[in-house]
Amino acid sequence: MNDQVTIVDVGARDGLQNEKRVLSTELKVELIDRLADCGVPVVEAGSFVSPKWVPQMAGSDDVFRGIERLPGTRYPVLVPNLQGLERALKVGAKEISIFVAASESFSQRNINCSIVESLERVKPVIEQAKAQQLRVRAYISCVLGCPYEGDIPADAVVSVSEQLLQMGSDEISLGDTIGTGTPAKAHNLIMSVGDVVPMEKLAVHFHDTYGQALANILACLDAGIRIVDASVAGLGGCPYAKGASGNVATEDVVYMLHGLGLDTGIDLQQLSNTGDWISKQLNRPNNSKAGAALVSRETADKN
Repeated sequence: MNDQVTIVDVGARDGLQNEKRVLSTELKVELIDRLADCGVPVVEAGSFVSPKWVPQMAGSDDVFRGIERLPGTRYPVLVPNLQGLERALKVGAKEISIFVAASESFSQRNINCSIVESLERVKPVIEQAKAQQLRVRAYISCVLGCPYEGDIPADAVVSVSEQLLQMGSDEISLGDTIGTGTPAKAHNLIMSVGDVVPMEKLAVHFHDTYGQALANILACLDAGIRIVDASVAGLGGCPYAKGASGNVATEDVVYMLHGLGLDTGIDLQQLSNTGDWISKQLNRPNNSKAGAALVSRETADKN
């Protein structure tokens, strides 16, 4: 069994875009740099979408120019279309992320098109990115549940995953967008998608709305997953369940992985301090239980 797990921290993009407070460019740069300094191997660094739709992601061009890109660290940026790809190329991005949904209703309400149409939209983006030798990460939303139509059949996720792989995606992140998944369902989905996509190309992205994220990740690890998305301090609430927690906290995931004897290359104490810092910048509670405990313990030890 491979004992190396790659953490993809999505806090500076997926997390911040669901936070009420809009951070300055300087603070976004500092967050990304701090995460990389902790040893996080993949740090999502922004989104080249219109600030009209996602004001929290305004200035992603300046953010990307401002970060200190460490050798060996990946900094993917989300691009919704060819215009976004052009912006990403201008600032020197080496990896992009694109997104589609496994739910017909979610696709229509979120991006105003069908799943088939959404795949047609991202196809030229992937083709041009690959032509420019960029790495492509694909997100699939609502793989275990949809806020509009409930449970999503595994066959729908398998079909979308297979098409994204055939288009040239290097990595496919399966997202439980509303956090309704449970361990058995998560494990079974991974086994199904793993029949058409090599396991080393699959990542999981769990929200903790129902408190199942860590259990779901553990079930997926048992199925062979070795790439896990998470958000420092649990940044980003669930937009489809008011007041509910959203992204699973990176600190909690790393604490669990290290307890299992798995290697992440991340300094957990430094990561916890980063989670404490960004929570204070946003004037919000730290949603990482392990992170908060480690910060408290370090403070007590110093006193």
